[in-house]
Amino acid sequence: MRALTGLALTVLTASALLAPGTAGAASPPFTASVFRATHNSYSGNVDGAKNSLTYQLDHGVRFLELDVHDNGYATSHDYAVGHDSPGNAVDHSGGNPASNNLRDWLAVVNTWSAQHPAAAPVVVMLDLKDDLTDNPSAAAGNLAALNHELESVFGSRLLRAQDYPAGQPTVDALRGRVLPLLSGDGKTRAEYKRDVGYHPAVALNGRGQVVEVHDSGAGALWYWTGTYGSDGRVTWLRHGKYDTGRTPAVALNDNGDLVEVHQSPSATTLWYHVGKLGADGEITWQASHQYDNGVLPTVAFTDATHLREIHQSQSSSQNWDWDGVLAGTTVSWTGNAKTAEARFPKATATSGSRRVSVWTGADGPTPAQTLRADTDQVDGDRIRYRQVAFDEFQKGDSAELQQGALFYGAPATESAFITSARQAGRLVRGWDFDSASQATTPLANYPATNHPYDAWYQTLLTGAAE
Repeated sequence: MRALTGLALTVLTASALLAPGTAGAASPPFTASVFRATHNSYSGNVDGAKNSLTYQLDHGVRFLELDVHDNGYATSHDYAVGHDSPGNAVDHSGGNPASNNLRDWLAVVNTWSAQHPAAAPVVVMLDLKDDLTDNPSAAAGNLAALNHELESVFGSRLLRAQDYPAGQPTVDALRGRVLPLLSGDGKTRAEYKRDVGYHPAVALNGRGQVVEVHDSGAGALWYWTGTYGSDGRVTWLRHGKYDTGRTPAVALNDNGDLVEVHQSPSATTLWYHVGKLGADGEITWQASHQYDNGVLPTVAFTDATHLREIHQSQSSSQNWDWDGVLAGTTVSWTGNAKTAEARFPKATATSGSRRVSVWTGADGPTPAQTLRADTDQVDGDRIRYRQVAFDEFQKGDSAELQQGALFYGAPATESAFITSARQAGRLVRGWDFDSASQATTPLANYPATNHPYDAWYQTLLTGAAE
């Protein structure tokens, strides 16, 4: 550790990190290192004195912040960079992209990273200015779309949160990697880590494809799709809203054809959808059709095209059934009659030795309606987006956002929060770090400034990992 004259702090000396593998130089743990960082990095010289992203990276910055909006995603098929709105306070000069499209800004970082494989890991923080949870599908810009964009831009350089090494990885072990970090809208950050719902149901086919459906408890119907892996875990791929209703159930054949049934939101009419599950995990849904009255519908394929539906009467405990034939985008239902058979177990699906069961329950501090999944090999996994990005915990956030968080963040004035988090071994960002007097002991890992080339900042971060 190196003392800095006139400042009550120490900064990790990491000059050996400029040349990884230097004889006799031990690479420090990632979480113990300090890195140059900028606040609102996209604003360049419009707000502060930062210059372009490439200039920042060339001058040792290893934490970049991009504020993003989802306005217009369905049209542009991308998010937009900007402070209060797309394009606001964005500096397009100096080699920065001419557009506000997030993909173009990420591509700048990727190009630089590809050209500097020995550089210390670069964190790209996306400050979500909008709520992404109201986007009903990947096509509309939900978090599955954000995952896809990050992976498609950075490829093998991306270090996904779910792949973060156990223990204490060193800076050298992470060189050349890009770490994505979500900040901003708290509702979106929470949904990235878990989902909530009511009355979940699941289907599993012989190809290991999985479809889960549930209602919101307030009249909306949502789905998840995924694949059953060799480790017995389900990797969830896509998520979306497909209708209004409650108590849904779903059946899926080996061709990816699915039939979903549900009650109407506030009545006892029964409806069905036909859908097609694509290789990317997306479902193409057809229009809904009413087929009966009743409650608690269930459905199952009996072969590739034939189905059976069993539901309960809306006025008694009597069960009724239908036989169905899938023909293109509709089902032909016949043979409606009373039955003594029980309804299908819609919360559990099996295919050969594989089994997937869905249920709701708290996982530590998460809500009681957190969607969970068991398989024949794994119990209690959350049904959620793949953890491509890290999720930042900020002062005042809920306990569920703190659970398992590696990255912490607070204004630079929150010295007690920053110090406590650093002492706990977290990676801490202090934003609007614009004075040496805001320095803490230990210093935030990422003192995010608007003036990274001022002498006081350069002096303070002498020895920062590069």
